Amino acid sequence: MTQQRLDRDSFVPMYYQLQQALISDMDEGVHRPGDRLPSESELCDSYGVSRTVVRQALRELEISGRIVRRKGQGSFVTPPKTSERLVQTLTGLHEDVTSRGGTMRSDVRRLERVPATPEVAAELAIAPGDPVIVLDRLRFVDEIPWVVVVTYLPYALCPGLLEEDLTHQSLYALLEDKYGIEISWGRRQVEAVPAPAAVGQALDIRRGSPVLLLSSTSYAPDGRPVEYFVASHRGDLSRFEVRLERRRGVPRNPLLTVQSAGT
Repeated sequence: MTQQRLDRDSFVPMYYQLQQALISDMDEGVHRPGDRLPSESELCDSYGVSRTVVRQALRELEISGRIVRRKGQGSFVTPPKTSERLVQTLTGLHEDVTSRGGTMRSDVRRLERVPATPEVAAELAIAPGDPVIVLDRLRFVDEIPWVVVVTYLPYALCPGLLEEDLTHQSLYALLEDKYGIEISWGRRQVEAVPAPAAVGQALDIRRGSPVLLLSSTSYAPDGRPVEYFVASHRGDLSRFEVRLERRRGVPRNPLLTVQSAGT
């Protein structure tokens, strides 16, 4: 391999320079998701550095989630994590993915009218047993199973939704453009949990692997609840960005409360 140049006179540590060089190669498509990186010895020869430097660089890349290291096989580039914004704008996963040039597809596993359970009724401010639409989707980002999401909406708001094809459509865009339902704000809870067997099977991960469990209720401008969902995101592929603001005179609260993006 042709030897690459690192700045040996720089105050920046050699392992960090190598780490950034490899990240640059990943971002430019030299090493694509799923590709195996050159071996430790090949990286040593290519960059003229010690094995200690190479191992530290690879360790940092693994910690940051850019690569996965498999014993006896080598280091492999991971798919980029999808960021969902929790505050900046009230967008859904469909908008977040397509805005970065990715593709979004949903396998609609259930779409029907059902009576609201007490939990769902409480979130949507309706009576238990009132009709709701349940929408169960396995969602794929760039054809990788990414999230299982079950959404509930009051049936009276959009009965025609039962006839829609939601394979490639954004639910939020459909609600706004066709049914005139404006979603103004929301509240969301996020917690890390082990994947149940059914979720693990759907997301192609092992049972017990970490998933990010989101529960969210979205509201119209007048404060009326219009949507409640529970979503299980793959923990190895998803991250959430949160903007925090400090306001003078606001009492401290041990709970972090943010407005949320939808699905």
